[in-house]
Amino acid sequence: MTTTILRLPAVKARTGLSRSTIYLRISENRFPKPISLGDRAVGWIETEIDEWLKQQVEASRRASQ
Repeated sequence: MTTTILRLPAVKARTGLSRSTIYLRISENRFPKPISLGDRAVGWIETEIDEWLKQQVEASRRASQ
C-alpha cells in the first residue's frame, strides 16, 4: 500500500477550508494533524483527510434528518 502525502494547497482544495481554519481545527483536535517532512515542510496523509471528509459528510447528513 502506498501512502500519499498531501501538501497544504491540496488539503485546502479538497476540504474547502482556509489555512487558518485548518490550523485552528488542528489545535482543537478536530482535524488530522500534519506530519513533518523536514525542517520547514509538513504534509497530511491522504487517507486521513479522506476519512475526515467522510465523517463530515456523515455528520451533515445526520444533522439534516
